[in-house]
Amino acid sequence: MTMAEAATAEAGRDFIRDIIQADLDSKKHTQIVTRFPPEPNGYLHIGHAKSIALNFGIAQEFAGRCHLRFDDTNPTKEEQEYIDSIQADVRWLGFDWGGHLYYASDYFEQLYQWAELLIQNGLAYVDDQSQEEIRVNRGTLTEPGKNSPFRDRSVEENLDLFRRMKAGEFQNGARVLRAKIDMAAGNINLRDPVLYRILHAHHPRTGQAWSIYPSYDYAHGQSDAIEGITHSICTLEFEDHRPLYEWLLDKLPVPAKPRQYEFARLNLTYTLLSKRVLTELVRGGHVNGWDDPRMPTIAGLRRRGVPPAAVREFVKRIGVAKANSVVDVGMLEFCIREELNRTAPRRMAVLRPLKVVIENYPEGQSEQIEAVNHPDDPAAGTRTLHFGREIYIERDDFMENPPKKFFRLSPGNEVRLRYGYFITCREVVKDAAGEIVELRCSYDPATRGGNAPDGRKVKATMHWLSAQDAVPAEIRIYNQLFQKPAPEAANFAADLNPQSLEVLTGALVEPSVAAATSAEPMQFERQGYFVRDRDSSADRLVFNRTIGLRDTFAKEVAKG
Repeated sequence: MTMAEAATAEAGRDFIRDIIQADLDSKKHTQIVTRFPPEPNGYLHIGHAKSIALNFGIAQEFAGRCHLRFDDTNPTKEEQEYIDSIQADVRWLGFDWGGHLYYASDYFEQLYQWAELLIQNGLAYVDDQSQEEIRVNRGTLTEPGKNSPFRDRSVEENLDLFRRMKAGEFQNGARVLRAKIDMAAGNINLRDPVLYRILHAHHPRTGQAWSIYPSYDYAHGQSDAIEGITHSICTLEFEDHRPLYEWLLDKLPVPAKPRQYEFARLNLTYTLLSKRVLTELVRGGHVNGWDDPRMPTIAGLRRRGVPPAAVREFVKRIGVAKANSVVDVGMLEFCIREELNRTAPRRMAVLRPLKVVIENYPEGQSEQIEAVNHPDDPAAGTRTLHFGREIYIERDDFMENPPKKFFRLSPGNEVRLRYGYFITCREVVKDAAGEIVELRCSYDPATRGGNAPDGRKVKATMHWLSAQDAVPAEIRIYNQLFQKPAPEAANFAADLNPQSLEVLTGALVEPSVAAATSAEPMQFERQGYFVRDRDSSADRLVFNRTIGLRDTFAKEVAKG
């Protein structure tokens, strides 16, 4: 993204909004009506979030309305589960369609009547060619197509065959209805495209009522027209379909004439947004369902603990452009960290515990220490931590033979415990295999709160938990699903990251973490941002890492 594009995005301006403002200024439209028309054949991904935010956002900004319409024209791939998940995703992102929930199936009878009208006007015909024959005879980008041998059937024969198709007389694939346009057209989408195909399948809403179903290209524009959509906003792959969209609107007595506009779809590094690939990831067992936190689905982002405000901010920052490009996933991560740093309460957790015994702390004694819930928000208040003779620290915070610039705990070295005391390691205890199992330390009682009255300084502050009340938890560390910046869709399995998930079963969290029932993310100090997973139960705590604390994207931006 150029600096000019970034500035435009930051200001909330783009070419689509400019067009809409001009249409309102010229009185071409008095109310803006947009729509988000997903196919209910899978879960939505973050690319859809861009479209959702654009369509619903425009409706909000220009005092219009946005419809949610399901393009349910392929019952073999559609399920109620997907319909429910899509509605949940739109609401989670902060948008609402009000009373404007529609389905393409709402218009099946009208679409059928219009198809008969096309036949009656000599603009459509029934073709008996197989799918492969139609594909071959369509031609190429450099060679014109060939007319179907059935292209010149009479109106009467076409109507009879089409009605018998509707009545269910023929098998799947036996016949299709095609528009009669131009088999030599430079745009392949105008070479007699298929409008209806035979499909004997149970539809989630219409059951067995239909044996034929309209194509996306046929249903889409006419559905827009029926609903009075003013601006049909699509991604760039539909740019070549626009002439067909307009041809059908011109040839049919539709109640409105929507205009289609195309914008660049979202592409992210280390990510594949192909619905085919996402479906294969789920069905092939490469992930644990559509809402696996490694998936780029909106459901996966939600389960991972990504705030909807971060997704909306990300979409705003990347803006709306006319040319496809690839966005660094670091920008999304930056938006997530920025939002969570502002909103997430602070807690402590030890992911890989190492026991510490403070030998000069009285046995059987403990004390309460006050800890702030958010360093930048006094209104967030404080919480109480217990401190005693036995605590746990992070195993990585100790080295027996440290390198020169290792400032954390090591034999003879003094460090600060967050909100607690200065401690010094005196002895390392190992098991029979030579593994470190315990540290013996001393503390300075005069340093309560983390400051020494004599003014001496330490170079490290470490998080910790009291052995008295630390609560066991399972921690799931999620990393990028793909190990290459540009994974290949054709061979995606080869690019999967074998370290995309690490499960830590021996972690510990502070009691306030265990007691909280909120599904909102929190920061485990020095570890990252985490959220309680739905797999948690009364006797099993499970947390997903939303994102780590390290922000490489911001550093790269600072470098210019």
